[in-house]
Amino acid sequence: MRNPATVEAQAVSPTSAKVDVRDNATTLALCGNQNENLKLMERRLGVRVGQRGTELHLSGPADAVAFTVKLVENLEGIIRAGRPVYREDVEQAIKVLGRGGVESLQDVMLGPVLKSSTNKQIAPKSIAQKRYVDAIRANDIVFGIGPAGTGKTYLAMAMAVSFLQDRKVKRIVLARPAVEAGEKLGFLPGDLAEKVNPYLRPLYDALHDMMPVERANQFIEQGVVEVAPLAFMRGRTLNDSFVILDEAQNTTVEQMKMFLTRLGYNSKAVITGDVTQVDLPTGKTSGLHHARSILRNIEGINISEFSDVDVVRHPLVQEVIRAYDRFDAAQQAAKAHRDAEASHPPEASEESPIAD
Repeated sequence: MRNPATVEAQAVSPTSAKVDVRDNATTLALCGNQNENLKLMERRLGVRVGQRGTELHLSGPADAVAFTVKLVENLEGIIRAGRPVYREDVEQAIKVLGRGGVESLQDVMLGPVLKSSTNKQIAPKSIAQKRYVDAIRANDIVFGIGPAGTGKTYLAMAMAVSFLQDRKVKRIVLARPAVEAGEKLGFLPGDLAEKVNPYLRPLYDALHDMMPVERANQFIEQGVVEVAPLAFMRGRTLNDSFVILDEAQNTTVEQMKMFLTRLGYNSKAVITGDVTQVDLPTGKTSGLHHARSILRNIEGINISEFSDVDVVRHPLVQEVIRAYDRFDAAQQAAKAHRDAEASHPPEASEESPIAD
């Protein structure tokens, strides 16, 4: 079985290579709209990429050229398998291959979870996302823990809609704690449901991206899809349901226990959150942090961890997360140093007695 692309290393220079994609349709899909995929490769990898027909001519540092060849071959394989490649896919592919541990992007990015309302395939874009999706299929309770932009809630929503469409569940329940963050709920107009609606907006947005707005609203009116604050879960038993708890870092220990014990027969629960962004009052333990520590070794419960490498938003989001992590680490180190000094004060110097 030959490689999908033919690569010829030019004898005149060890820092150049030619990749022949062999057909125009695949070449156009690989290059992207106005060659945006090629421009991204140049910017991220420090190589020059020129196109002549179905051939891509690469030049630059030897290791960068070799990596770009591998990247192009992998992206071509994905395109030939029927999955379109967008600029954000190229961005993620660079991170996945650059991290190592995977030889083929097809193992990660193929096998779509769902087609969105705009007919765009929703599929994992990193190793952690692939493991997360597989964990949801295999387990009844899954925790997705990591920074913003790693696709925790979005993929959980896609899996929920997929389960509903395949009639594996009869309804979707989306919950989120309504934790005040700077603005008191009592100052907002309307009844309780209207007060907490802004907190649930991200769940509505994700849902509307998965299916046409009219159908989503119809499901909500019929009760097939329920979006509610976490407080509304108390006392219920959720059978034949796919339940998602978003922003779970803002639950208390008692709330998390209450939510997890709502799960009924033939149901799945996915709990997502970022333990570094807790808005609870000082002194309150995050229910997500507590659950992660005590439920880790229970069969049927999976805890999927994400890092900044798995961020699929704008590339600067990854850098922002890293900058805050460095700042927090420096603050903790400085506090530890201050605490150490306070617990071991320098001994007072003894003055020699003055003779009379």
